[in-house]
Amino acid sequence: MTDKQQNAGRSGRDAFTSSLGMLAATLGSAVGLGNIWKFPSMTGSNGGASFLFVYLACTVVVGLPIMISEIMLGRKVKANAITTLRKLSPKGQPWGIVGVSGVVAAFLILCFYTEVAGWVFAYIFKGLSGSVLTTDPKVASAAFASLISDPMQAIGWQWFVIVFVSIIITFGISKGIEKVTMRLMPILFLLLLVICARSLTLPGAEKGLEFLFTPDFSKITGSVILMAMGLAFFKLSIGMGTMMTYGSYFRDSQNIPLTAGRVVLADLVISLLAGIAIFPAVFAYGFDVSAGPSLLFITIPAVFASMPMGQFFAVLFFVLAAVASTGAMLSLFEVPVAYLCEARQMSRKAATMTTALLVMLLGAPAALSSSMTKDVKIFGLTFFDLFDFLSSNLCMPAGGLLICIFTGWVFGKDKFKAELTNHGLIKNEAIIDSLFFLIKYVSPLLVAVVMLNMLKVF
Repeated sequence: MTDKQQNAGRSGRDAFTSSLGMLAATLGSAVGLGNIWKFPSMTGSNGGASFLFVYLACTVVVGLPIMISEIMLGRKVKANAITTLRKLSPKGQPWGIVGVSGVVAAFLILCFYTEVAGWVFAYIFKGLSGSVLTTDPKVASAAFASLISDPMQAIGWQWFVIVFVSIIITFGISKGIEKVTMRLMPILFLLLLVICARSLTLPGAEKGLEFLFTPDFSKITGSVILMAMGLAFFKLSIGMGTMMTYGSYFRDSQNIPLTAGRVVLADLVISLLAGIAIFPAVFAYGFDVSAGPSLLFITIPAVFASMPMGQFFAVLFFVLAAVASTGAMLSLFEVPVAYLCEARQMSRKAATMTTALLVMLLGAPAALSSSMTKDVKIFGLTFFDLFDFLSSNLCMPAGGLLICIFTGWVFGKDKFKAELTNHGLIKNEAIIDSLFFLIKYVSPLLVAVVMLNMLKVF
């Protein structure tokens, strides 16, 4: 009997059918616009290689232990995030609220992330028409502003993305998410290699590589450490129920620490490739390396416009970004869909349609934050910024912190070791001991520091 048959017989649920499928889906969740957009922009704004060094350390110390814990808890119960925490909680303790926080975070992220993904898809077609390829920053800024300030375009592209992802989700885990991500991840990697090869042939490209790989440790400040820690935490899709949900589809024989380690390593490689694709070109053409979020939608089209075959590479770049965003959106959608299917007894199609309609309804104000709802402010924030703040600064860090506390102080070391050694079948006790120390003592302290900083307590 196969692992899939064993899992299905025990849980009555669809599941990943292969180790490669699990790896591709989990990597697809971790790799998103954070790699192609946020990582280069934050690296560029915070000292290049020195920021990269701190980010790597934070990923290992904070991100990896929490990711492993979430996957482990999901696999043990084989249920959605809310049900998982409720079933594992000691009697009378309300740990299910952590799962609720994850589902809420995933939903809030979808409300604005689908809009950003919509911009990426729109830029594929704008790249094909050549309308965004200009070396004039004012023209590039105006082209982006015309997209986000046009209500019909903003809503239209967001809804296109929602329908596109929903169609994939309706096919389930093995025939939908696993099948699509197994194809998307190799495409993502190949497209990055092509763009990197082109970028590295530009005159002056070595300055970009020096910026990315030669650290100046004098640039490491407390602010840089906190930002790197926050990026490591959020870029790996932890604290939002996705890894716990995906973990519930893992096979019982899967080596969770090894899989998570591979995901973190591949995620880092893709982030580095994105940096190699972007920074040599930015330095070669004299653009502002610290342009921040505008690096993707304003600076990059201008860089490609200066290249031979610039239109082709611009389109290729935004296809790459669209591929990255799709894998992340699939994992986000699956969190509320899994809950509705299991806790509310909905069919997968009905759960997907319900989630899609709710995201369309509540995501519309976020999509219109640069047009029709731009003057509507809650606590001084537009709907787009509000959804980002609530998910990034409250739900996700709180969820990650509570996962650390639950795993380290409630679930306990004996169960932790039993699950991650597959009840003694995998000889990795030394690694598990180190992971448990991190999850019980180190990670929660660092996550608390990030959360307090984001809330501007200090």
